[in-house]
Amino acid sequence: MKVIVRNRKAFHDYNIEETYEAGIVLTGTEVKSIREGRVNLKDSYVVIKDGEAFLLNCHISPYSHGNIMNHDPVRTRKLLLHRKEIERLAGKSAEKGYTLIPLKIYFKGPYAKVEVGVGRGKRLYEKRDRIKEREAKREIERAVKSRM
Repeated sequence: MKVIVRNRKAFHDYNIEETYEAGIVLTGTEVKSIREGRVNLKDSYVVIKDGEAFLLNCHISPYSHGNIMNHDPVRTRKLLLHRKEIERLAGKSAEKGYTLIPLKIYFKGPYAKVEVGVGRGKRLYEKRDRIKEREAKREIERAVKSRM
């Protein structure tokens, strides 16, 4: 499994409760561009519409060696999930406070996959507490390291 891109901001802004692996429908130049690592998941999200899952606002840059037939960088892309998974995700996203966020894009064999997480938005004080915990842990590690 070769991870191409991670959505690190998602873990800062959301508490991820569940994750699902989904295939993604891509064109040839999009696959080549993803293999080059030219993907951005920063503001992307997943929507369930008419019993199908779609990835929105995922920016895949045009392929560097492509021609005039290159793809649109921010087009809506269909995600491939089992019907039961889509129904479960639709139920979760309908609840107040839950959002479907792409966490990472990776290759599993020859296929590009997206890990979709069900997340509940963090409040500002929760983010601050998490940052304080992380800094305290770093300082403890520094102190232990300097003692050695």
